[in-house]
Amino acid sequence: MLRELGSFRAINYTVTADGAETKEGAMLISVANAPSIGGGMRIVPDAAPDDGLLDLFIVKPLSRLALLAVFPKVFSGRHTSHPAVEIRRVRSVRLAAENVVAYADGERIGHLPLDIDVVPGACGYWPKPGRQLARRRPGG
Repeated sequence: MLRELGSFRAINYTVTADGAETKEGAMLISVANAPSIGGGMRIVPDAAPDDGLLDLFIVKPLSRLALLAVFPKVFSGRHTSHPAVEIRRVRSVRLAAENVVAYADGERIGHLPLDIDVVPGACGYWPKPGRQLARRRPGG
């Protein structure tokens, strides 16, 4: 992370979530349907993969020092109260920005724009023994 910090800058995105378009300056935007991403980062700790919704995670522009202070909290999910962090629950999202490459599960999938829609019930999901699904009501 320290190696990337020197070149880490906010990007101007056009975000269309459930048909509503906004312009967003953001350090990072991620769309998730499960609480954690690579290496155990709990970016959207309340996400449920079977609720019929996507979790849109946006980190608004912040200083490098503030980013360094909030980043470790992502592993416990305590970053969500930071004023630069926004999480929205949506059914569909379109992300657009110039010269930005999108990744899915760590794999490069191409340049933006990218359209992401949730298709309820399209995939089976089996939680680890002892874990529950649908902490949120479907579609809610």
